Amino acid sequence: MTPFLTSLYPEALRRAGIAEPWSYGMADRVRFGEIDALNHVNNVEYLRWYETLRVNYLHDYGIYKYVVENSKFVVKTVGLNYKTEVHHGANYINVARTTQMRNTSFTMQYVTFVDGQITTTGDAVIVLLNADNRKCALPDAMRQIFITLDGAVQA
Repeated sequence: MTPFLTSLYPEALRRAGIAEPWSYGMADRVRFGEIDALNHVNNVEYLRWYETLRVNYLHDYGIYKYVVENSKFVVKTVGLNYKTEVHHGANYINVARTTQMRNTSFTMQYVTFVDGQITTTGDAVIVLLNADNRKCALPDAMRQIFITLDGAVQA
């Protein structure tokens, strides 16, 4: 059984049936409070799940140490695509990866798997801002992590 709310790296993801290019994820189980009146996971929960995943991804990959003091990551855009319903009690694995980078931003892709099937996908553009809320360039070391671990490309 895959442990819940623990970072999953390639070997654990492969054992769970999740193929490349995914190299980072987290497993959990749908809780009652995440269900809406239609008896499936409420739309907003995916945003919460993916935000938690993103923060852990950035922490676990050591990205925060390359951010200049008082700068911050801000989500510029976010999108979701629902393929099938997910119900109370379902075990799921959310995965994330950085797919591309621009000068001051990067794009992340997310997927939710239930029983090896994709149920939901998402993406987000994250911008790095300095203390004055102006865009600042992604550090080269950060870019290299995205390239090495996820195969991200320059857009």
